[in-house]
Amino acid sequence: MSRAFVFPGQGSQAVGMGRELAEAFPEARHVFQEVDEALSQNLSRLMFDGPEDELTLTENAQPALMAVSLAVVRVLEGQGGLDLSQAAAFVAGHSLGEYSALAAAGTFTLADTARLLKLRGQSMQKAVPVGMGAMAALLGAEYEQAREIAAAAAEGEVCEAANDNGAGQVVVSGHKGAVERAMKIAAERGIKRAVMLPVSAPFHCALMQPAADAMAEALGKVAMQAPKVPLVANVIAATATDPAAIRDLLVRQVTGTVRWRESVLFMKQQGVSALVELGAGKVLAGLAKRIDKELTGTAIGTPADIEAFLKA
Repeated sequence: MSRAFVFPGQGSQAVGMGRELAEAFPEARHVFQEVDEALSQNLSRLMFDGPEDELTLTENAQPALMAVSLAVVRVLEGQGGLDLSQAAAFVAGHSLGEYSALAAAGTFTLADTARLLKLRGQSMQKAVPVGMGAMAALLGAEYEQAREIAAAAAEGEVCEAANDNGAGQVVVSGHKGAVERAMKIAAERGIKRAVMLPVSAPFHCALMQPAADAMAEALGKVAMQAPKVPLVANVIAATATDPAAIRDLLVRQVTGTVRWRESVLFMKQQGVSALVELGAGKVLAGLAKRIDKELTGTAIGTPADIEAFLKA
């Protein structure tokens, strides 16, 4: 059985995340401590105890989700002798999860990944004044359909398909008025449901260009190794292994579409039959089977999950 390890994106955070791991495993505690030190911030206390509104802030949620994912990876390596390069054919992550995937595969150090994600969160938040942008999920829409709706809604503003999550769930992003028009057009075109997302900025569209510029500068200064396992990159839905190419893809990813459905189908075409989601929540594991019925999805985020996986 060929498997891929996948890493969750924003929205999977919850107060209490990582606490059980820290209580059960020294490897997890080390990860959280290292992230706290890299950021000069008690992020782990915020993860374990909240408050929720502070944890949900993009600049906190992004490194926090990465920390939980990497804690799971380190525990699997330490307790189960897992060798990522042997255990997985590919790594992939949803938006910020791409950084978690690269940290797991040895492209970035843990400390550098934490600092990059803190900056990514801050610069994405700063790129657009609060209330000016929005994101909405078009449920029951196919990717091409959503792109057409976004184009029709733009009317001189920005409105783009931001995430193609699969299973008829495409997210559009852009100026608030344009996104509201897209929801209206979606209803007129018989799309089942359009839901405004509770996000603080319009991610993965052209409005994020200032954040892309900030990441280009930051990534230019960070040491990068080739990943031990090929990365399936969000913006091309294909593999990347060269550090310079990966750097470019991470910059493009800030304004580009997260082509998750295509990424999963690409991995399946390469022989992957199981997606294993490492970290908080179960979003990507849940999407696996909905994207392709032959795929299995497993989520590993708790000590019990780790035990079950290592037994199997």
